[in-house]
Amino acid sequence: MRTLCASTLIGEFFVVGFAGLVAMKDPDLTMSTVWTVCGITMLLCVLLCGMITRPGGVQLGWALQIALIASGFVVPIMFFMGAVFAALWWASIHFGQKIDEAKARFAAQAEAEA
Repeated sequence: MRTLCASTLIGEFFVVGFAGLVAMKDPDLTMSTVWTVCGITMLLCVLLCGMITRPGGVQLGWALQIALIASGFVVPIMFFMGAVFAALWWASIHFGQKIDEAKARFAAQAEAEA
């Protein structure tokens, strides 16, 4: 699960950075505001890669997905991109758990055979 979730978060890292470039064109936003918010979000994406397997890591990831969708109020395409990454996040968790279960089952079989 960790690999799939981390891959999704790294993808989000880049999407947030590109969204920051788009948000800079908004005359109502200052460059410092845009890059402070984007920088914190990008940092959270990277830090969350290492926290996925810890308690609360998945829930923080869901909170990040909600924030990504909500960023669509500033950059409208982020409604779509946020929904895509929320679906990827769900798939990463769902299929990642299945992969982890299969790995544990195969490891137990190999141990029993040895």
